[in-house]
Amino acid sequence: MYAHTLKKVERLDRKKVIGKMFTSGSGARTFTVFPFRVVYLTEPELKSQASVLISVSKKYFKHAVDRNRVKRQVREAYRLNKAHLLQTLEIKDVKIAIAFIYLCEELMPSGFVEKRIKTALEKLVDQVNREHHVADNHEKSAE
Repeated sequence: MYAHTLKKVERLDRKKVIGKMFTSGSGARTFTVFPFRVVYLTEPELKSQASVLISVSKKYFKHAVDRNRVKRQVREAYRLNKAHLLQTLEIKDVKIAIAFIYLCEELMPSGFVEKRIKTALEKLVDQVNREHHVADNHEKSAE
């Protein structure tokens, strides 16, 4: 059982990793679950199983209070629903950096944000399972 916390080591703050996530050819994967674009990258150097970055555009939300509200909603939704992802990453022995980029131009209710974060995390678990299942098979066939 995982604690419903979001500690400092779980927040993505390393500029090198962030830069790597957003450069082409870096191996970063992306998918969209409205109102989020999710970018993730396998990064073995991270201190925790999953490190998270949350981005809300100043272009859409001119006032910092609105950007901060969205970020609070996303952090809370992630914090409450990350257990299955962390369990999968631990089993697969994988560390990933995740960026949630808010794409919508309007504020959404917290319940909707949480539902979409759950969907995004489920999709992320599926993709990690698919990618590392193939990698596991390649390792077994090499032996």
